[in-house]
Amino acid sequence: MTVSPVLYEQHMHTPLCGHAQGEPEDYARVAHEHGLKGIVVTCHNPIDDGWSAGVRMSISDFDNYTVMVEAARLEWEGRVDVRLGLESDYYPGCEPWLEKLHVMAPLHHVLGSVHPQVTDYQQRYYNGSIEDYQRLYFEHLAQAAESGLFDTLAHPDLVKNSDPAGWDLDRVMDSVCASLDRIAATRTAMELNTSGLHKLVPEMNPGPRILAEMQQRGIPVVIGADAHVPNRVAADFVDALNELSTVGYTEVTNFLDRQRIDIPIETARASLSAAD
Repeated sequence: MTVSPVLYEQHMHTPLCGHAQGEPEDYARVAHEHGLKGIVVTCHNPIDDGWSAGVRMSISDFDNYTVMVEAARLEWEGRVDVRLGLESDYYPGCEPWLEKLHVMAPLHHVLGSVHPQVTDYQQRYYNGSIEDYQRLYFEHLAQAAESGLFDTLAHPDLVKNSDPAGWDLDRVMDSVCASLDRIAATRTAMELNTSGLHKLVPEMNPGPRILAEMQQRGIPVVIGADAHVPNRVAADFVDALNELSTVGYTEVTNFLDRQRIDIPIETARASLSAAD
């Protein structure tokens, strides 16, 4: 039986951020090989105050960004559905700029990210206590959801990689659960990011305990490989679907036109298997 493609790579980048390789056309080619229906390009957003400027496109690049994604859409039309999105950094005070930015182009999926590894975030928020830093990270995730600016919160335990030796989930689980309660109330989705398998704490972001807490609260999940090179597109997606099933999820989510689309996990898994 032929199974039609249903999944999108919902988290991927372009060279405009300064630390990714390959054009959107190259990412679309890999998506086609893996049996994906499409990709949503979500490069790191421009920011008007210089925040971590070395790891994102500039404001002057934004029009070029939309043009390069449109070129890929036209090249792959009828084979891979190529859409425009953004990964936008969240930190308190950025909201007015993001409100403007997110209506400058027709975006399909907006990821909200807290990046505790960047120097600007560390300089502003690290007070010498790794526990305080971890708790504040989860507070900022909740604030990001409550801002209403984002469809999905990306790699939502990324802070564990800032100091793996100082990561003790039991110690901060009360903050994690309080954050998840607030996120669930907003109906914002969260990501299961497979790139975590290659980070200092080698497990997906989030790890299985937090993923299970998300499931208990009915928080929808988008899977993404956080591809910075084309061959990472859809990497470990079957494992991600299996992790979702293990903690009790029955659906996985895509966003198009910033609208949530839920897909049965069994359908998603079968669509990937059919491409192998």
